[in-house]
Amino acid sequence: MGKSSKDKRDVYYRLAKEEGWRARSAFKLLQINEDFNLFEGVKKVVDLCAAPGSWSQVLARKLRGGDSKSEDVKIVAVDLQAMAPIPGVIQLQGDITKKSTAQEIISHFEGEKADLVVCDGAPDVTGLHDIDEYIQAQLLLAALNITTHVLRNGGTFVAKIFRGKDVTLLYSQLRIFFPLVSIFKPRSSRNSSIEAFVVCQNYSPPDGYIPNMSNPLLDHKYDTDYNNLEGPNRVIVPFLACGDLSGFDSDRTYPLNLEQGKDYVYHPPTQEPIKPPYEEACQLRKADQLAKVAEPAKKSANQNVGDVVPSSTIDSLPDCLEEEEEFHRSEGDVLEDLTELKIG
Repeated sequence: MGKSSKDKRDVYYRLAKEEGWRARSAFKLLQINEDFNLFEGVKKVVDLCAAPGSWSQVLARKLRGGDSKSEDVKIVAVDLQAMAPIPGVIQLQGDITKKSTAQEIISHFEGEKADLVVCDGAPDVTGLHDIDEYIQAQLLLAALNITTHVLRNGGTFVAKIFRGKDVTLLYSQLRIFFPLVSIFKPRSSRNSSIEAFVVCQNYSPPDGYIPNMSNPLLDHKYDTDYNNLEGPNRVIVPFLACGDLSGFDSDRTYPLNLEQGKDYVYHPPTQEPIKPPYEEACQLRKADQLAKVAEPAKKSANQNVGDVVPSSTIDSLPDCLEEEEEFHRSEGDVLEDLTELKIG
């Protein structure tokens, strides 16, 4: 697969590299801000699940204007994984479900609380939508829980959400703390993706509510009752599309030369991951030691023993694992397998 192939398939991936963003998700926050003006009057921000850091980059550029020495604006980025430094951003490597993480965030604000909390975190998707939706919902609740510790009254919370059959429950939980809840689908978010973003404004916790990290927040069961609510008990959240509707379509393939008279130039990623979970697999792949598992091929009428059986490829693997290979088996190997099957 050529280096330019993904640039053709994903225009926002290409633009992110050209503009110096670490990931295409930077455009999602920029497009949400176009409609909500999130950054007006904001001085203290928390970016949860921040790696690889594209949202932190947006916050730094918008709030600091590229001035890393600006003392009146403080941005704290939190993630379990290590992240390459970003000028003007305080980085914490910690767990958002731990009270110590919330305390450390507030310590960087000198005892004050944040004006804005954002979270673009998501689990490694399995492809099973019910499971992915549930795990994402739990991550969102964990982000909401720590937000109740670090967000000031009247503040704003923005987070990724997976829209599914049980999403009404999440809306109801968010409305307990925020009177204004909207759900947005940025133009840069693929139509084929179930992701969207909730924008929760004017943080107003219930009277007597005491944030507690030791207990799961609103840990209700997912059942059909929550989707059968009627009248005022059912929360209707406005759904809006944000971003320039005449802009680039995230599901469309574009030519490499976007502008007439300007030749395409390949740009490498702005910042490679420091220690990605697939690092070991990359090293094994380069050493030709990565195990290859081939699906048993059904023998066709024109296929002979010893013919090449293609191995499956996974499109989401990193570049070092994306090269397609063929899995060759000798006639002796095939006969040996058949003998073992008969004996078994």
